[in-house]
Amino acid sequence: MKLRPLQDRLVVRRLDGETTTKGGIIIPDSAKERPLEGEVIAVGAGKRMDDGNTVACDVKAGDRILFGKYSGTEVQVEGVEHLILREDEVLGVIS
Repeated sequence: MKLRPLQDRLVVRRLDGETTTKGGIIIPDSAKERPLEGEVIAVGAGKRMDDGNTVACDVKAGDRILFGKYSGTEVQVEGVEHLILREDEVLGVIS
């Protein structure tokens, strides 16, 4: 099954968070925070403006992005957890 986002939405796969601290302490699964970083899997066509024109998204598939802690909607696609976000929920692109 493929998932194609509509308008200015993005399909994002969360990247794995750190499993150890800088000092070498292993963080157990129960104490880990959800990662706020992800990889864009698919991008919609863009946002439709009031005059009927479509403005393309600034991010593209393959970009690494930062997003808010409670942003988006979680979905499962073929057993893999993904996040559907609006482009305005993206905080920045990591280069």
